[in-house]
Amino acid sequence: MLRATLRSFLAHKGRLLLSALAVVLSVAFVAGSLIFSDTVSRTFDRLFASASADVTVAPRQGLRSAVPTGVVPTLPASLARQVAEVDGVAAAHVDVAVRNATVVDSRNKPVGPTTGAPAVVSNWQVTGHSPVRLTSGRAPRGDGEALLDADTARHAHARIGDELTIRAQPGTFRVRIVGLATFTTTHPGTARVFLDTPTAQTRLLGSADRATSISVDAAEGVPRTELKRRIGRALGTGGHALTYDLKTADEQAKSAAESLGGFLGIVKYVMLGFAGIAVLVGIFLIVNTFAMLIAQRTRELGLLRALGADRRQVRRSMLMEAALLGLAGSTLGLAAGIGMAAGLLRLMSAFRVNLRTAELVVGWGTPVAAYAVGIGITLVAACLPARRAAAVSPMAALTDVETAGAERPLRGRAVAGALVGAAGAAALAGCAVVHRTATAVSLLGAGVVLTLVATVTAGPLLVRPLIRVLGGAFPALFGPIGRMSQRNALRNPRRTGATASALMVGLALVGGMSVAGASLARSVDHQIEKTLGADFVVQNRYFQPFPPEVTDRVRNTPGVGTVVRQRFAAVAVTLPDGRRVRTTAAGYDPQLDAVAHIDYVHGGTAAALADGRVAMDAGFAGKHGVRPGSVLPVEFESGRRARLTVGALTNQDMAEGFGIEGGVYFGIGTLEKYVPGTPDAALYVNAAPGTSPDRLRSQLTKALAPYPDAQVRDQADYKELVHDQIAVLLRLVYALLGLAIVIAVLGVVNTLALSVVERTREIGLLRAIGLTRRQLRRMIRLESVVIAVFGAVLGLALGLVWGVCAQRVLALQGIGLLTIPWSTIVTVVVGAAVVGVVAALLPALRASRMNVLAAIAHE
Repeated sequence: MLRATLRSFLAHKGRLLLSALAVVLSVAFVAGSLIFSDTVSRTFDRLFASASADVTVAPRQGLRSAVPTGVVPTLPASLARQVAEVDGVAAAHVDVAVRNATVVDSRNKPVGPTTGAPAVVSNWQVTGHSPVRLTSGRAPRGDGEALLDADTARHAHARIGDELTIRAQPGTFRVRIVGLATFTTTHPGTARVFLDTPTAQTRLLGSADRATSISVDAAEGVPRTELKRRIGRALGTGGHALTYDLKTADEQAKSAAESLGGFLGIVKYVMLGFAGIAVLVGIFLIVNTFAMLIAQRTRELGLLRALGADRRQVRRSMLMEAALLGLAGSTLGLAAGIGMAAGLLRLMSAFRVNLRTAELVVGWGTPVAAYAVGIGITLVAACLPARRAAAVSPMAALTDVETAGAERPLRGRAVAGALVGAAGAAALAGCAVVHRTATAVSLLGAGVVLTLVATVTAGPLLVRPLIRVLGGAFPALFGPIGRMSQRNALRNPRRTGATASALMVGLALVGGMSVAGASLARSVDHQIEKTLGADFVVQNRYFQPFPPEVTDRVRNTPGVGTVVRQRFAAVAVTLPDGRRVRTTAAGYDPQLDAVAHIDYVHGGTAAALADGRVAMDAGFAGKHGVRPGSVLPVEFESGRRARLTVGALTNQDMAEGFGIEGGVYFGIGTLEKYVPGTPDAALYVNAAPGTSPDRLRSQLTKALAPYPDAQVRDQADYKELVHDQIAVLLRLVYALLGLAIVIAVLGVVNTLALSVVERTREIGLLRAIGLTRRQLRRMIRLESVVIAVFGAVLGLALGLVWGVCAQRVLALQGIGLLTIPWSTIVTVVVGAAVVGVVAALLPALRASRMNVLAAIAHE
């Protein structure tokens, strides 16, 4: 049996090749994502470990904002002298580093990456843990001089002697490059500019008495943990123990790695999502391939049974073939994954992150995961066909019917599909009527899985009625060729259903996400139209706050009327029900009504923005027992606390939909009182009487020309901006669709190729009675098209149901308008027909080249 299994596998290796490609794709994404994330983690771990001081003293950051606030936490620079006196401290250095500065060259072009990563401007000091070293020129001395990192200089074509303009929160200033610094390890991907320490303190923090952290070097023989304890004790005696964060080099590196882990997690899970789609669609392909191979080898299996092989041996033989397929596919997939990881590392250079492919990390878990996925999916997919193979009787060797079992009743599938479908429909119906977001999301997920399983299970039952409708015009358009292609698709409903299921999965996903994305875009458009009353919004391209001179330039622009500033701050609000909510609050000028249309449930703008008052979303307030006049304890990111009175409640449909829980806002005076120096995040601008919006836009664009990151947007621009952000998510879904289509095409190709082999004698007879090669190719193409369109119709119908239910869940977050993107749906159906034509090219060509006499004599 072992020899027979090996010979059978090698005899059908061409037929198994396309199934192996599905395994290769699945394993490649799994292995590539693991290798890439492990390599980046290891590389940056080394960078963080080498660049971290023995002990770092930093301001304690208890609150974080969902949007950039522009506030730079600082501590007194004099703290370095106090720390330097602690026993065991060899040296204490003042650190100054800001990540919200913009650096442009003499042509007013950003020096840093164009992908949104801000430049990091810091002070220059050489210590044992410096990640850079001076390689050209000299160190900066005094105001007006700076170092630039060599990688950024090369990309920006900057040289020593060139002038740069730095726009920080305290103001704009110019520097001349006097030297270049090179990273001794991996370049982290941001532009790095270095100033001398006094200049950095004054220009970046607005005071020579401030710093962003203190780096401490331990004396020889003093453990880092012991030194941290001593410094903490010394600072604690001054009453500052709870004011600062103290971290050893290991803790600092771990914290930095955790921050990086968020980005790596996104990359890893996106790639694993691709792998999951590949696995799911690949299972359909493998099941179909083995089912057809078994059907074609009915006589061979019957002879094995007649010669004495029992059912267990036949089943074991089929599973061994599947294991061999999985082993070969996993090996190739692992190699492809290594290549994919190397390609991703090279792609990182586009983001200015220089990672060397020679340092690829292939941990023991990667090949284990690769082979587990590859062999696992083939064994799981082959289980059902193997059971069918074991059921072949010895008498089957005497029959000429190779497709025995194609007409088995589908009653079992009907019952199973109905039961699972009913459970899925109940879950989807439940998600549309419940009012708790977490419960609705859980029900939606369960409903999606159950309805997908039900559709796949009951898919063969839908083949005959739908194929007759979808291919109903074929006889009239293509005559007997069209009728034969339709009947070929109807010949084996199980095979047709399994082949179409591969395409159905991807199209159901894109259909559902398209509905959700279109509904989100339309709801945001409606909210912008309803709320935004300003002629223009001035905002940073990357949503960072801007320096005060931008506000001054806008106010001094001819034709400007009302200007309302918007600022953000991280706050923690203690609610009457005892819950403490950390969220982002906004601050506005008193003229807010001139630039925004706010639907107040109670109170008005004057009450909301008055000193000591706060406004919030009425729905959020009702959930937590907040009423007009309630006094709420509020903690700001500066550490200061206040008790603010609820002056107004608003109807903000989408407050929580964008991660800003509660819709909290107050006057800029209140914000300035508790978080002084908060920069402006946006400016809402109206034209003065007598000035047209077009004229004002031209004037604003001219006034802000020296600030390339400051964008002037009207309502249409704002909508386009939101649409572009939604499109990023949809592009990811379409990429998943593309992968599913690739594997689905492989499935259709495989099915048609095996079907051609199965129908060799039939094709020979058709050719003998006058069917031309061209007609034969057309018949196979039409069969492929109707199968592909059948899968598209099933997938889109399922996706539309998912999308409608997803929109009902999103309605709990304010996405209240349902929109069906009919143009996308029509495009997908047409695309499915094209996919069918492409998938049929090779099988149709092979069939047309058969020798007629050899085909008739085929056994």
